[in-house]
Amino acid sequence: MTPRVIIPTDSPDAESIAEHFGRATYFAVFDLDGAGKVISSNIQSNTGSHRGGRGHAHDNILGLNPNVIIVRGMGPRGIQSFQDANVAVLRANSNVVDRTLDAYNKGELDELTEGCADAHHK
Repeated sequence: MTPRVIIPTDSPDAESIAEHFGRATYFAVFDLDGAGKVISSNIQSNTGSHRGGRGHAHDNILGLNPNVIIVRGMGPRGIQSFQDANVAVLRANSNVVDRTLDAYNKGELDELTEGCADAHHK
């Protein structure tokens, strides 16, 4: 199985991680090989209601079949949605995407278990 990792970003070049999952402009989608090397990547626009679209970003992202979501912050409903779908939600230890992917491959990221205190959807 090829792990699929999704990271929210506000830049189309996916260099930095967005502060909050649901409010991100884009989602960087990475497919990794067994050694953690990126074998494909693409950028998806956030079509959730926080960005003028429909539905919640977490529900929309589930359609991309992720195995892992890496974030700096996320609301409790988003965390619960991913947990219910058996998708790991990990806390980024950097705001740089490449460094965070490296930390993921080294097993250095912790699970995110609590939603942001300022989340509007509790």
